[in-house]
Amino acid sequence: MVNHAHPRRCLLGIAAAAALVAATALPRAVLAAEPGSAHFAGKTVKIVVPNPAGGTSDVLARMLAPKLGELLGATVVVENKAGATGNLGSDFVAKAPADGLTLLLTDIGSLAIAPSVFKQLPFDPVKDFAPVTLVAYSPHLLAVSPQLPVKSVAELIKLAKAKPNTVNFAISGTGGANHLAGIEFALRSGVAWSYIPYKGGAQALNDVAAGQADVLFNGMVATLPLVQGGKLKALAVSSAKRFAAAPDVPTVAEAAGLPGFETGSYQGIAAPAGTPPAVVNTLHAAVTKILATPDVQARLATMGAELRPGSPAEFGAFIRKEKERWARVVKESGASFD
Repeated sequence: MVNHAHPRRCLLGIAAAAALVAATALPRAVLAAEPGSAHFAGKTVKIVVPNPAGGTSDVLARMLAPKLGELLGATVVVENKAGATGNLGSDFVAKAPADGLTLLLTDIGSLAIAPSVFKQLPFDPVKDFAPVTLVAYSPHLLAVSPQLPVKSVAELIKLAKAKPNTVNFAISGTGGANHLAGIEFALRSGVAWSYIPYKGGAQALNDVAAGQADVLFNGMVATLPLVQGGKLKALAVSSAKRFAAAPDVPTVAEAAGLPGFETGSYQGIAAPAGTPPAVVNTLHAAVTKILATPDVQARLATMGAELRPGSPAEFGAFIRKEKERWARVVKESGASFD
């Protein structure tokens, strides 16, 4: 159990991965070589995913890899380097040669949250990476066990306040994005959970569905099917506005009266710090071209995710902003991750 003084990884299903990869067929005109791709021609580009296969980052990486290879004239491979809540793979890329041939595709939580929850982080998420682009966003669903006697966020808050530290909050990994979502919710609503750590989102979902735990924030795509099947009750979605995949589910902000509450899984691509700007810009242009195709956008929308491409500078600013945000939440909550 993880204790807090006071009181965000969306998983795309493996079955969805095949459908998503199939949605990446690009018009021939789009596949003209990207300007600046001579740097990559004939070489191997490695996209490192610091999580196990089947998660959002992994699916997106495998969606992008073949088309990125075509645009760059390179061979693009995906390598999963899981471990230490994403820090193992992130550190590998941080220490790789700054030539654009080793890239990181990760939930930005791995970068932005890590400095606040790991005392001896081997890399700096701002100084050790060259941001390429933000790729996609998937919100969390705030869901509870059918056995928990609540039908709304207001009722959940009332119950948790009446019985402090007795409502069990399931987390898919200590210090992960959904853990921090639970901490921020608790901090701003004035409730106190008992946090129960699991080794992944699937296990956490199963235990909440079975009543072994009470509540969780978890990725929409993995959680919504259980809600639709009656195995979980969805109380709210953590996006800034209602989400197309679940239009009847209110936002946390409106349901709990917490203005500006927004959490979820933000995937992005980064290269090692020092990668030449021309190389970064070539990678950015190629990825943006792939993400601009209607088929990719439509497929992701049906799965509860949306594309969020932007410039390298915008992505860098986003990482800095998220780092500051989560540092503030951790400090104010008094949370301990030992």
